Amino acid sequence: MEYKSLNKQMLYDHYIRYLHIQERLSESEIKLFFSLIEEAKMEDSPQSITAVHVVECIGKYHPINSTSIAEKMGLSKASITKIGNKLLLDGYVKRTQLTENKKEVYFRLTPKGKKIFELHEKLHELEEQRFYRFLDKYSDEEITVIRRFLQDYSLDMESRLSRGITLEDRGYTDEDLGNSLEEEKS
Repeated sequence: MEYKSLNKQMLYDHYIRYLHIQERLSESEIKLFFSLIEEAKMEDSPQSITAVHVVECIGKYHPINSTSIAEKMGLSKASITKIGNKLLLDGYVKRTQLTENKKEVYFRLTPKGKKIFELHEKLHELEEQRFYRFLDKYSDEEITVIRRFLQDYSLDMESRLSRGITLEDRGYTDEDLGNSLEEEKS
């Protein structure tokens, strides 16, 4: 049985091309964000885009604790604690406690953190508008198919990440990989 149809192969080729372009575009957008921070004459900024996304999460859901940030971002609590401590030290966030629970520590943005949050949100709004303009060329039916595909594939990728990526996820067995390596040696 022929596994690959021409359409599937073309879709896969476009998908791989998309991944490569997306990687380059992401790098460019990160550089743009940090250059906008410089243009805004901000003294400094968080040192990583993950830290900027933690600021974004705190800005959207404040007050919020480390556990909730970790859950919303799909990161470990240890990572969030490390990033949160650095953001605290650099003056982007402050720790607070709610009156009903003195043990639980929550994060809020400082004015400095709010500037980063607002700049980041503005870039997301501009990208969202650009994305909607791009989708204008598709019919509602086509958008429904695209949405379903992205939703299904995202769920598949999340599932693979949560259980760890294996050769079986790629449709291979150890024997297939061994045969491929043997053929390459010949």
